[in-house]
Amino acid sequence: MTQTLLKVKDITRRFGGLVAVDQVSFDVVQGEVLTIIGPNGAGKSTLFNVISRIYPQSSGQLFFEGVDLGETPPHKIANLGIARTFQNIELFEHATVLQNLLIGHHSLSRTSLLSNLLFLKTTREEELASRARIEEVIDFLGLQKYRDSFVSGLPYGIRKVVELGRALSMNPKLLLLDEPSSGLNPEETEEMAFWIKDLVNDLGITVVMVEHDMSLVSRVSNRVVAMNQGQVIAIGTSAEVQSHPEVIKAYIGAEDEDGHD
Repeated sequence: MTQTLLKVKDITRRFGGLVAVDQVSFDVVQGEVLTIIGPNGAGKSTLFNVISRIYPQSSGQLFFEGVDLGETPPHKIANLGIARTFQNIELFEHATVLQNLLIGHHSLSRTSLLSNLLFLKTTREEELASRARIEEVIDFLGLQKYRDSFVSGLPYGIRKVVELGRALSMNPKLLLLDEPSSGLNPEETEEMAFWIKDLVNDLGITVVMVEHDMSLVSRVSNRVVAMNQGQVIAIGTSAEVQSHPEVIKAYIGAEDEDGHD
């Protein structure tokens, strides 16, 4: 029996008089990859930021494992088991790969300031557990050779993997990927597809992602949500959504507005 992990119910987000997301609803079931697609300006990124609590919703409700996210402070979201990556890589450039991954895991710290200052037993035990978790992530993503390298000196594709690793370091149940193939070449995109499949199949993580590359969408997605002008216009498999008349119309219209044939 499939279990609903995330419920998005009638979510609306307004910016003044602009309705960026308009009564969007869908469920995310445990163990799936659900991808949000749509032309530029469709409301994908705004919806994604509402789900990750960067923006509060104007109306509607979000439930994660039955917990009302609208009543949860943004800094507590990671403790529930939600992590995300960003389209524009948000790493500490002058820290090593290992340090960046440790920062991700330390967001789950439960020790007190006093314990940390005095490096008491609880802090030492937590630090050892953090190190063990980070080593697992490094091995999983094949980052051994980069562990002590500064992020500023790494190729863009490797930085993308490091950011994925930082999110995995937070032990997520739900991973939000914001355009994971952005800036990657075809070979790196193919590798990203393998990572996404492996973290679902091997680690049991559920994925919601925003993505433009339809080849990646088709390869990894169980279901696709298509948006246009802030609203959901289709939900189904990748093939079903890509052949949906409203989706075709939305993309053709976007091309016409850009001055293309």
